[in-house]
Parts: sequence; C-alpha cells; structure tokens
Amino acid sequence: MTWMNRQNLTVLTEFILMGITDHPELQALFFGLFLIIYTVSVVGNLGMIILTKVDSRLQTPMYFFLRHLAFIDLGYSSAVAPKMLVNFVADQNTIPYNWCATQLAFFILFIISELFILSAMAYDRYVAICNPLLYTIVMSQRACWVLVAIPYVYSSCLSLIITIKIFMASFCGHNVIRHFYCDNLPLLTLLCSSTRDIELIILIFSAFNLISSLLIVLVSYILILMAILRMNSTEGRHKAFSTCGSHLTVVVVLYVTLFFMYVQPKSSHSFDTDKIASIFYTLIIPMLNPMIYSLRNKELEEQNVKYSGQRMWEKLCNIFS
Repeated sequence: MTWMNRQNLTVLTEFILMGITDHPELQALFFGLFLIIYTVSVVGNLGMIILTKVDSRLQTPMYFFLRHLAFIDLGYSSAVAPKMLVNFVADQNTIPYNWCATQLAFFILFIISELFILSAMAYDRYVAICNPLLYTIVMSQRACWVLVAIPYVYSSCLSLIITIKIFMASFCGHNVIRHFYCDNLPLLTLLCSSTRDIELIILIFSAFNLISSLLIVLVSYILILMAILRMNSTEGRHKAFSTCGSHLTVVVVLYVTLFFMYVQPKSSHSFDTDKIASIFYTLIIPMLNPMIYSLRNKELEEQNVKYSGQRMWEKLCNIFS
C-alpha cells in the first residue's frame, strides 16, 4: 500500500482546473472582464504602495499598515489571477503539480496576513483616537514592524504546514480540481488517504484566524465608539468617524465574504458558491481596497490644494499691496 501511494504521488504531475465556467461562449467575456479587474487592482495597489512610500505627508503608522495591506492584496490576487486569465485562452486548463502547491502556499500566506494586518490597523485607530497623546510612543516604528512581522511569520508557518500536509498525502490519480485555482478544500477531495487530520488543522486554524482577528477589530471599534460618544465637539466626532470609515468598510466587505464561504450550512455548501465567493475576495476586494482608501486620500488632497491655494493668494496679495 505504501508503494502504491508513492506511485500515485510520482505519476500525478499536473492538475486540471475546471475554471469558472464550462460554457465556451462565455470565456472571452470573462477574460476581458477579469483582465480589466486585475489590471485595475495591480495599478491601484502598486500606486498605493509607491504613494505611501514616497510622499512625506504619508509617513504615519496608518499609511505604513495601508502600504502592507496593498502589498498583500497585490500578492494574493497575483497568486490566482494570471493563471486564471491564461486558462481562459488555453486549450487545456492545466497547472503543474509544483505550481499548484506554490499557488496554494502563497494564497494561504497572503489571505491570513490580511486578516491580522486589518486587526493591526484597527488597533492603530484605537490608539490614535483613544490615546492621542501617547500615539507616537505606542505606535513607534519598531512597534509597527512587530505588528506587521508577526502576521507574516505566523501565516508563513501555517501556510507551509497546510501545503506540506496536503501534498505529502497520496492522491488517487484523479487530478481534476473543481475550482479556478488550487484551494485546499477542492484538493482534499482528490486525496486517497484519510483527510481527517488535515481537515481538523484547517478547521481549527480557520476558526482561530477569523474569530481572533475579528475580536481585535470589534473590541477596538467598541472602545473607539465609546470614546467618540464622549466627545463634545461635533467636528471632532466627524473627524474621528472619517478616519475609521474606510478601514471599517474594508473589514466588513472581507469578513462578510469569508463568513459566507466558511460559516454557511453544510447542506447549502457547494463548489459553485465557493467559486463566487472566491472571485469576490481574490479579485474584487483587492481592486476595491485602493478605491475605498483613495476616496479619503482624495478628500485630504482637495483640502491640501485648497489650503495651498489660499496661501498662494495671500502671497500674491502681499506682493502687490
């Protein structure tokens, strides 16, 4: 039996991805649509990374975390989208065995990192609003790097554990993945050996990642809301809400999508619904995040332009007076 398992592992050299649709007439339409979405996502996230790096006014902890969020969005969308786009125009939707493992590992790494980076951003907003006098001390450069490094290290370890556990198991020879990328749940259905241990690991860590990260966000925003309600100034309340609005929008969109996929009843669970949810959080959310945050940046830029214009007008008046 051991020899047969090894034989199955050596024979299986590639997987076939079923893709998003099996209707040939829709392939060109989906290719054009997702190419536009992915292009907008790449441009938006790269722009966010460059802008927050080179603009001296954006060298704050909030934009430091935002830069890493953009990097993560770019990472997991790029782990999925290029191969998906190629498969739209290819005759056979195949992916090599090693590439499949690599795609799964990077996707898990980036999606887990996103959850905890969003938690770090919520904590950053809590400190900024509830303890503004201690903000620069608490959210020092060293503290920011620690809050970023921990999610990266943790997600890398968990990604390697899950990927190695799946690809060290024996496949039955069936290589058709009912998805448009290599995800852990469709891969588990192809295994001959018992998947109980792997499923338990995925279940425990998925629950821990979702609940713990969401708990940090909820506690942070409850404390923020209490602090805002104690403010006497209407302008102060509006400013506090505006600094949290974009981040809260991103959190709600991501967690609603993930809970829809992982917390739905087993009777209504299907790979078709998984595909729809996966499209949303692998392609749509990485495209939306820069747009959501840029709305607030645009408002700041308009205020800066207005302020600069007033200063220029005052200088001109001084010259001609």
